[in-house]
Amino acid sequence: MLFSSVGFLFRFLPIFMIIYLVFPKYRNIVLLTGSLIFYGVGEPYFVLLLLLSVLANYGFSRYMFWEPKSPQSHRKKKAARRRRRALVLAVTLDLSVLFVFKYWDFAAGSINGLAGNGVLPILSLALPLGISFYTFQMISYQIDCFRGTIEKRAGLLSFATYVCMFPQLIAGPIVRYGEVAERMAGRRVRIRDLENGLKLFTLGLGLKVLLANQIGTLWNLIMTAGAGRLHPLVAWLGAFAYSFQIYFDFWGYSVMAMGLGKMLGFSIPRNFDHPYTSRSLSEFWRRWHMTLGSWFKEYVYIPLGGSRKGKGRTACNLFVVWALTGLWHGAAWNFVLWGIAFFLLLSLEKWTFGKRMERSLVAGHVYTVLLIPVTWVIFAITDMGQLAGYLGNLFGYHREGILVGTTQLIRYLKEYGILLIACVIFSTPLPTKLYWKWKDRWFAVLILLGVFWWSVREIAMGNNNPFLYFRF
Repeated sequence: MLFSSVGFLFRFLPIFMIIYLVFPKYRNIVLLTGSLIFYGVGEPYFVLLLLLSVLANYGFSRYMFWEPKSPQSHRKKKAARRRRRALVLAVTLDLSVLFVFKYWDFAAGSINGLAGNGVLPILSLALPLGISFYTFQMISYQIDCFRGTIEKRAGLLSFATYVCMFPQLIAGPIVRYGEVAERMAGRRVRIRDLENGLKLFTLGLGLKVLLANQIGTLWNLIMTAGAGRLHPLVAWLGAFAYSFQIYFDFWGYSVMAMGLGKMLGFSIPRNFDHPYTSRSLSEFWRRWHMTLGSWFKEYVYIPLGGSRKGKGRTACNLFVVWALTGLWHGAAWNFVLWGIAFFLLLSLEKWTFGKRMERSLVAGHVYTVLLIPVTWVIFAITDMGQLAGYLGNLFGYHREGILVGTTQLIRYLKEYGILLIACVIFSTPLPTKLYWKWKDRWFAVLILLGVFWWSVREIAMGNNNPFLYFRF
């Protein structure tokens, strides 16, 4: 089920919120049940997989702190071994499930391509929605339990609700248990929370439906018209269009998740901080998908040694993090290439010109604005031949003649020029500052009402309405 769907907006959400508010003593049960229904509408067969993963992880976390009767002198050593064993088993299970559903066919196809067809079977399994997100949440819980950073371990209901909570179940943000533990035990939902949450949700809905979906049609048009045979300016226009589409798609979803969380009495962490205003790629990744970057830093980069053991070790650690970041986003070679490209660029920044770029008022912005669309092209196009052709078009190289030239460019700019300007403006901090300044004013409420019904109109008309991050 999509947040930007008539079924969610006018059936699921109103009915769920009424039940949620009427039974305050049973909010975790209502939230868990509602979340499973929400997930099951789109993925009925994978609800069982989700529940089994939750039960197994909860069992491992309980085993981690199980205290058998034994002499005092042996308890510490046995407890340490048991905690380590439980952590290894839990993480191995979680990553194995993720590998089978998301990466098996990619690995098998690559091995078969090298060793010959039929070496490994192709399973052709459907990818469960949100599996990358909820797997990382469960792993973070296990590691935090092992480290002792969670003050009070979750009961089964709290843990299941935390993992399955529908605002962030299928596309993040990645929430750590410690960030919601207090509210899991008990929470109040005030009228003010409902109002502010509904406003945030409407803002996110507008970003998704009125910006991401609309600019996404330009990217689709350019790709359909003749990827690989584009005039350089058309190719750059397409790259910028996709850059805006993926940003407003994911940012809009994250803002909707924050709004729904507030309506439910939770504080879901912010996932974006206007990344396209960055002056370096390093700053860009501190501002883009902040919860994923924080996860890899906390649970991969720092445990590997971070930057504490010399440049060589730091480079190895960065390579591991970015190879995993690329693969986390998708099981295809373009995602691997995308991760390696960021590793190389971020390494260059780290040890050469990065600090100078971040201090620059102009050069850093130009550098980031030109590089980011190129990286998104690598991210977007899974066919390596088509990807090579598009990258060549960006820099004026064509294997064949130009099929989409300046005539089409002028037409695209006439049709999408105002939308492109709107995307540029909304990628700056200005609209966000104005929202927080005026969100309680009467005219802001009217604008949000207009945004909501305009979005509903677009949804009802059946226009382009994907969620790009659902496939991750």
